[in-house]
Amino acid sequence: VDQFYGIEIEEFPAQIAQVAMWLIDHQMNVKVGEEFGMYFTRIPLKSSPHVVNGNALRVEWASVLPPERCSFVMGNPPFVGAKFMDDEQRQDVARVFMGMDNAGLLDFVCAWYVKAARYLRPSQINPFSPRGKVADRPDEGASATRCAFVSTNSITQGEQVGVLWGWLLAQGIKIHFAHRTFAWSNEARGKAAVHCVIIGFGLGDVPNKTIFEYDDIRGEPHAVLANNINPYLVDAPDVVLPRRSSPICAVPGMRSGNKPIDDGNYLFTPEEKSRFLVLEPHAEPCFRRWLGGEEFLNNIERWYLWLGDVSPAELRKLPEAMKRVNAVRKFRLASNSLPTQKLANTPTRFHTEFVPTSRFLAMAQVSSERRAFIPIDFLTPKFLCGDKLRVVENASLFHFGVMMSTMHMAWTRRVCGRLESRYQYSIYIVYNNFPWPDSPTDTQKKKIESAAQAVLDARAEFMSPSQSPTNASGKGSSLADLYDPLTMPPVLVKAHQKLDAAVDAAYVATAGKRTFKNDAERVAFLFELYQKYTSILPADLAARKTKRIRKPS
Repeated sequence: VDQFYGIEIEEFPAQIAQVAMWLIDHQMNVKVGEEFGMYFTRIPLKSSPHVVNGNALRVEWASVLPPERCSFVMGNPPFVGAKFMDDEQRQDVARVFMGMDNAGLLDFVCAWYVKAARYLRPSQINPFSPRGKVADRPDEGASATRCAFVSTNSITQGEQVGVLWGWLLAQGIKIHFAHRTFAWSNEARGKAAVHCVIIGFGLGDVPNKTIFEYDDIRGEPHAVLANNINPYLVDAPDVVLPRRSSPICAVPGMRSGNKPIDDGNYLFTPEEKSRFLVLEPHAEPCFRRWLGGEEFLNNIERWYLWLGDVSPAELRKLPEAMKRVNAVRKFRLASNSLPTQKLANTPTRFHTEFVPTSRFLAMAQVSSERRAFIPIDFLTPKFLCGDKLRVVENASLFHFGVMMSTMHMAWTRRVCGRLESRYQYSIYIVYNNFPWPDSPTDTQKKKIESAAQAVLDARAEFMSPSQSPTNASGKGSSLADLYDPLTMPPVLVKAHQKLDAAVDAAYVATAGKRTFKNDAERVAFLFELYQKYTSILPADLAARKTKRIRKPS
């Protein structure tokens, strides 16, 4: 037991840890005795585990055990989100993350990864370097120690990947094995629903990497051999997706819907709208259907009093509407935010604005992880969308078809952020980095468009005409109903299967397969395609950015 060293922040658990080690030692001795027919005992106890009572983010790990004497570092660090840390925790991570760009995005657990990297190569990492640059000789001062931590799966998703793993990869860190997402389980009462990963890593590469895949996140994993494990826990090159302002492919841009900041003054239920029109009947043309994420998915009827296009003369003839305008102005002026205060000068307009003039695509930013597909639909200008919807103007059936495919969803599931366990779709990480089919033929595009229309037609059999301009008759089912895995109609399932086949066929020209076994194969292929598409971008961009006109000294 004296070969084990540890750091525990609470005194009593530190003592329990030592007792637990002795108990395990005793149990192992009993098994040895059963195997060899002799009794083995260590009593009286002459050796002890070395468990330090201290804060692992403040204690220098090398003072507990020098890295050259350490074989393994392992642990189950605390799970606290970046936005939920208390003041003391923020102070702790500030010390650890010193010199790292955008470290404010990182969860508490990330500090253990950074501490581990600095522990493995203490003399080579400059904490004041923005990228944590290592020395020219990467093996100099490096440790053969291997590390593994249980962590929330958030560190392999969304924007955190670029911040944490971009830095770790620069230190020469490589992932040796990984357990993909599984549900945390213990015997404690009131346990939180936490989705975890386990990541084993160290300096330098190793052969025989293994990914432990969970078909059921509450079940047992099966092992899959991997050539490489990247920060998204995919058998693919070590790619870190940057936050991009525009798509890497020639497709329409995606943006967020409207952000009102109106204290609800312009938002109405059907009953509230009816009562308002009794007082102000001439305001009826100003009302548009309002769709936030919940309204879009669940066909909830809400209305928005849109006064942004009303002329001053017409607006002054609507006294009840003017009361709402004044209330919004006062609400914005009372804000502690200077940008919001400035918006008080234009109280009839949105903060971020998307007022469509033609048909467009809309999808919910947050969607249940139970769904095989994030619902997307075409909408007409009679709808106004909130900022919890993602919207794409000038989108065709081809764009709709690719976005509603399993190929796009596999990418989304692997790289998007999560809200609890729900998908949180990012424009900058998911959409703008997605590798679309490269120059599909007219025949391939027509097949995708035909299959995409078949998906819309299958929905129309069950949706009411008021829900979407693509629906004809229908029976009033919402998108949430249609894409619930337990209630998804067979005709819609078959339509999606045909759409998947059409989309997959469009990728064959870029070394894609006609059939993929699972999401892992799809994502591995997409990462390779992403690397191919972007291989020329960094050099071009760097060349543009480094061209500077310097004054003579």
